[in-house]
Amino acid sequence: MTTVSADRRPAVLALAGIGALALGAVLMLLLQVVPPTDEISATWRTISEYGLSDHKWVFDLAVVLVAAGSAVAFAVLRLQGRLPVLAAVLGAFWTAGLLVIVAFPKTDWANAAATGAGGTLHRIASVVAFVCLPLAVLISARTVFPDAPRRRFLARALAVASLAWFAVILGAVAVAALTDQRWWLLIPLGLVERGMALTELVALAALAAPARQATPSPAGP
Repeated sequence: MTTVSADRRPAVLALAGIGALALGAVLMLLLQVVPPTDEISATWRTISEYGLSDHKWVFDLAVVLVAAGSAVAFAVLRLQGRLPVLAAVLGAFWTAGLLVIVAFPKTDWANAAATGAGGTLHRIASVVAFVCLPLAVLISARTVFPDAPRRRFLARALAVASLAWFAVILGAVAVAALTDQRWWLLIPLGLVERGMALTELVALAALAAPARQATPSPAGP
């Protein structure tokens, strides 16, 4: 029976968290290539559209995997004393937001009997999640990587890129408010949202990836 030494357990748990993130992302990508969800436009329709399809269970499983992987990644960093309190709170909001997205599907506008309460919670949770994660990465990058400037820069760059994706959405909303247009038709919303989601998952994985152990130099004569 193989055992894991105590000093390696945080690294193993972090890798397990990253594995859950990756598996969730793969399942979400799979929905785009299998029928009937392959007919959902990845350019114009949001990711949550998969949650209204016959493959809702796959969508839910993918999001729950991402939430679980995120919780593990943030918990490991916090237990190691490498995650500031504010970043931990933001990470908790990200994780909780994902679970709300699963619990309350987006509004099905094709269904005349659809109610807006659950859809409103879904939209709020989506915004909270997509904003909180990159902020958590930005806030914690220095603490997580005090002696690794390249990894610190990578994590920050990915977090800024995530916020830049979100800024595109905010720009569309602002333009729509001034021109009386539908903001979701001003940009390829599906593409922007998928780009933002992928960038954020990579940012979290970059933050959570365990540091390489330094090999001790051989003792001199």
